Amino acid sequence: MTTGENESGSASERVGVRPCSEVEAALNKLTGGQGAGSPQFRAGEAAAYEWALGRSTASPVTARAVEGVPDLRVLTAELDAVTVRLEDTGYLPGSMDYVRGLHHGFAWLCGYDTATG
Repeated sequence: MTTGENESGSASERVGVRPCSEVEAALNKLTGGQGAGSPQFRAGEAAAYEWALGRSTASPVTARAVEGVPDLRVLTAELDAVTVRLEDTGYLPGSMDYVRGLHHGFAWLCGYDTATG
C-alpha cells in the first residue's frame, strides 16, 4: 500500500482525503477499461491518480515533481491549475476531455466530488 507523509511527518495511508486502497481500486477500474466518460476522460482521471499515488515523476498538469505521495496542499494546487486549463478555449475536443478527466480525478482526491469515474 502506498503511504505518504502528512505535515507532521508521520506516515499516512491516504491520498488527499481518500484511503489509498480506494484510490488504487479507482485506478484499477480505469486501467481495466471501466469508468464513465470518453477514453480521453478516463486517461486524464487515471493520470491524476497515478501521480497522486507517487507512480509518475511529474504531475500531468504542472509537471511538478514531488517525492512520494503529494499532500493535500499539493493536490489542491494541481486542482487549481487544471481548473484554469478548463477555461482555456485553445484545446481540441479530445484533449479537453483529458483535461476534464484530470479535473475530475483531482477534485475527487481533494474531497470535492464523491463519485469516481
